[in-house]
Amino acid sequence: MATPKKGRSASAQSKPGRSLALILIAIAALTGGMFASGHTTPRLGIDLAGGTSITLRAVPEAGNESAINKTNMDTAVSIMERRVNGLGVSESEVQTQGRENIIVNIPKGTNSEQARKQVGTTAKLYFRPVLATEVSGGGTVPSPSPTGSPSGSPSGQPSGKASDKPEATDKGSGSPSASPTTQGRAVTDALKADATPSASASDKATSSPSPSASGGTAEAAAGKLQEQYAKLDCTDEKTRSTVGDTAKASDPTLACGQNAQGQWQKYILGPAEVDGTDVDKAQAVLNTQTGAGWTVTMDFTDGGAKKFADITGKLAQNQSPQNQFAIVLDGDVVSDPYVRQALTGGNAEISGNFNQQSAQELANMLTYGALPLTFKVDSMTTVTAALGGDQLQAGLIAGAIGLALVVIYLLAYYRGLSFIAILSLLVSAALTYTIMSLLGPTIGFALNLPAVCGAIVAIGITADSFIVYFERVRDEIREGRSLRPAVERAWPRARRTILVSDFVSFLAAAVLFIVTVGKVQGFAFTLGLTTLLDVVVVFLFTKPLLTLMARRPFFAGGHKWSGLDPKSLGAQPPLRRTRRPAAPVDPKEA
Repeated sequence: MATPKKGRSASAQSKPGRSLALILIAIAALTGGMFASGHTTPRLGIDLAGGTSITLRAVPEAGNESAINKTNMDTAVSIMERRVNGLGVSESEVQTQGRENIIVNIPKGTNSEQARKQVGTTAKLYFRPVLATEVSGGGTVPSPSPTGSPSGSPSGQPSGKASDKPEATDKGSGSPSASPTTQGRAVTDALKADATPSASASDKATSSPSPSASGGTAEAAAGKLQEQYAKLDCTDEKTRSTVGDTAKASDPTLACGQNAQGQWQKYILGPAEVDGTDVDKAQAVLNTQTGAGWTVTMDFTDGGAKKFADITGKLAQNQSPQNQFAIVLDGDVVSDPYVRQALTGGNAEISGNFNQQSAQELANMLTYGALPLTFKVDSMTTVTAALGGDQLQAGLIAGAIGLALVVIYLLAYYRGLSFIAILSLLVSAALTYTIMSLLGPTIGFALNLPAVCGAIVAIGITADSFIVYFERVRDEIREGRSLRPAVERAWPRARRTILVSDFVSFLAAAVLFIVTVGKVQGFAFTLGLTTLLDVVVVFLFTKPLLTLMARRPFFAGGHKWSGLDPKSLGAQPPLRRTRRPAAPVDPKEA
């Protein structure tokens, strides 16, 4: 007689304690990591924590209205997201609205103030040769300072403040300023060298003209530019806002900047020789060796390093101020150091009156690049957490009511088995909470109202998995099997149903996450996360726990409060192995 196969049954019932120990160790590790990181609660989104909502409108450049298109708008959204997230601000939302608007939602947080300053900053960086400069409104240009960067890199000032002529080498003496005639000749020569002429100058001090680069036309344009320069008053804030921000990189332009003495200087600048795309990396550094304080260091690309060496080599041959170059950020002169020799190190440094925040702001913008469009702030509103808090409270009350109804149903219908289901729900809740708390500092996940809805929906998905398994076990008991074999025989079929159901839920969450934006992604992410955790809990906790409980007399004996009473389930008589009847003996053989 063949022996019964015990391999699968023994394997299925072996060591359920290992699975329980594994999931309990995981919970303990996640909880320890949560407390060790100092993030004991999930981060909250703008609708729950409050924050700022900014509406930005793209402003077309003169003669280039077609630049406002889907490609440039999507690029701007991507750069803004990287800038904000680079500051550590979680759950920021940046998305287009209509053809020319971008909506930025920044939750309240440590760096939200910096983020508000950065989202709409174009951050177009140019290195332009200085053709002429003087203090706007009278006064003299400060003499060159001997405090240059010891590494041979240019120094500067934050927030559009020009330095007091720091030297870009280790030499500390300046040259006398060139005469107006020399300045005029420099402007004329720059216009003649311009290979891409374009629009003419306006009567206002906006940007420089770009006429035909030949003969008298160039001289006329130079004269017009110097006439605008003579009338330019950089002490007027309205005038400053219209200077330099519309100039093409290939055109000479007018610009304003503030020196270390607090005086406004005006400039005539030549075509850009190096721009922000030539910067490979920028970072804020605390320079304690030279006492320069916070500085922004820039590493150029290979092409940028060559161009930087070429322009500094040419400028070193000129007299002041034509041996200076201006670092121009969004039309403002950030710095105007002078050079005495070509700088070939492939890096530069902007130093001055930086603090840590302003240095990090500039480094962040330079690292992630300039926006392809210019944006103006249409509106900026502060979002309070009061409304979201009320909605969250209502949602939590609804979730608590739903959970209470689920528990009541389990107690009434499954009785003792409801103990296993409730413990499983608690384990699932512990895993969800700790993981959400840790995802905040690691990937910037923040809990918003749709995400809370996703977690509430997950209660039903998790409860459904328990019910599927319990009903399979009860079906086996109805067929006359005892509890321990019923638990193991029911598991393969229940497992298959649970996996299919959870796969469909996870697939729906994944598709929703990919095709949607903003807060709906929070719902999809939470739904997908809790669906995965449902599989983990059922496999590593619910099934092993039921296997252990099946060995207890309360469940194995079919107590009427166990939820597995054979009489109440209408079970058939227990299955017994019967002997095969012996074959009849042939009388002839006898």
